[in-house]
Amino acid sequence: MEYGEEELVACCGSTRFAQQLAKASPFSSLQQAIAAARDIWFNKVDVHGWLQAFSAHPQIGQSPSPSAHSTSAQWSKGEQSTALATATTSSLQELYEWNARYREKFGFVFLICASGRSTDEILAELKKRYPNRPIVEFEIAAEEQMKITELRLAKLFSTKENVSSTGGDQFHQTASKKAEDASVGKTNANPNPTRTRPPITTHVLDVSRGSPAAGIEVQLETWKGPQPRPLFGKSYTGGWAFLGSSTTNNDGRSGQLMSVVDDVNPGIYRISFNTGKYCPSGFFPYVSIVFEIKETQKREHFHVPLLLSPFSFSTYRGS
Repeated sequence: MEYGEEELVACCGSTRFAQQLAKASPFSSLQQAIAAARDIWFNKVDVHGWLQAFSAHPQIGQSPSPSAHSTSAQWSKGEQSTALATATTSSLQELYEWNARYREKFGFVFLICASGRSTDEILAELKKRYPNRPIVEFEIAAEEQMKITELRLAKLFSTKENVSSTGGDQFHQTASKKAEDASVGKTNANPNPTRTRPPITTHVLDVSRGSPAAGIEVQLETWKGPQPRPLFGKSYTGGWAFLGSSTTNNDGRSGQLMSVVDDVNPGIYRISFNTGKYCPSGFFPYVSIVFEIKETQKREHFHVPLLLSPFSFSTYRGS
């Protein structure tokens, strides 16, 4: 996939970042694009570039400015959708006040990967980070910016992949056919209601404490390797394609790990949990669960919970 500078500015508001990553493309996989993005962001973009990227984000709880990049503004609204859906008048007011205090202390907008996070979660994290020293908070904000950039690169990569695999003429023919069907009242085959959540979700329970496990980093990938499926005992380079990542909230539930689609692509998926960071003294540095979704299951919902203790874990298929 080859990226243009204009597309990449929507992923990260630093012009230097967008220029450098555009020069480094094309990329053979999303993982390669993310690896290049991380190197450029942390090693080649200066302080001014970081601040420029921070300033491209609207304040949490507020709409993007009219001058904002259109794609970036659209993505920001989606990333803040959970926060806005869970907000009350009082929580929005408190968030506004704390945002103002944060900006006054640090000189830039409070930055957090808001995807899947409620207003209360975001507000709690803001209050937690507010006492930090400026240099510490500056680095945390840069890490959060990179999380946002990775999510947006995944969206961009997915969009370009779908367009290139479909083909221009075929794409327009399909769109025309759908429009024609809609005009005569056809539904084109979707007997189920439109989903209101992603087809793959998870949550983590800490059985040693008898409570949800909050703050665990979760990552979802799909198999794109040279073989139809990964084989036990074999290692592959670039076999897994990143779909999305999030952090479990106070209920132990992750945010959105993939797009909300009616039909999930059949294939092999891997969901990984950063258990070592959550419990440094535990036995598992991380836990990965590999599962398959078949053609006949593409409209089902797959809930993959993790029951965790310091020296054991278990899972089951939920729905």
